[in-house]
Amino acid sequence: MILTPISREQLAGALDRFMADISDRLARSVFARIRATAADRVAGTEAERHRFAALSVANGFGMAVHPEGTPCRFNWDGTALNPATEAYVILHEVAHFVLAPPERRRLVEFGLGPGPDTRDREAAEHAAVLPPLQREADEATASLLGIVWEAALGQPALASFLDQNWLEGLDRGAAGHFTAVVETLRRRELLNVVRAPAASTDPRGGRGPHCWSKSPSPLHRR
Repeated sequence: MILTPISREQLAGALDRFMADISDRLARSVFARIRATAADRVAGTEAERHRFAALSVANGFGMAVHPEGTPCRFNWDGTALNPATEAYVILHEVAHFVLAPPERRRLVEFGLGPGPDTRDREAAEHAAVLPPLQREADEATASLLGIVWEAALGQPALASFLDQNWLEGLDRGAAGHFTAVVETLRRRELLNVVRAPAASTDPRGGRGPHCWSKSPSPLHRR
């Protein structure tokens, strides 16, 4: 949910202001890729095509996926991904998987506690291992990684950028926060800086570097 809604009449100006506040060249390139995508979600056949593309990314990273129709209490149950959700949610979960160390990959919801779609909230909370500030940092990193993957796949990354509140605090350091998270992704070698930067989708066989935090934060939502 967008904390501070921006009308379509005001959106272009807000995006211009955000870009103007970014001085880092890589961060500007990443944001330009995101801004070039659609601000609206797709539906129907197109949404299903996006979902299958996201599941292909999950498979490429060695992430197990439950068969279609499997009842799932979690988006990630420590062994496999729930495929019955939107493409942007799937990509976000893949980002969590890539960022999490092996020990957290074995935990329900990556040890981050319950998210909005978690059905067994008590079990997810019991499995949580990170303190709130670390959850929020992981949340921001996974949020942006999933969004950049959406842009690389030609999906509506801007819709996720807005929905996950990256413009919140536009006059209070939002661009600086974005730049810092881009730098985190660069350091972890999750951005391909050849040509326009895109999140790396090279399969890592589930052995990527050290996730949308399951706890609501002021900047992002799962």
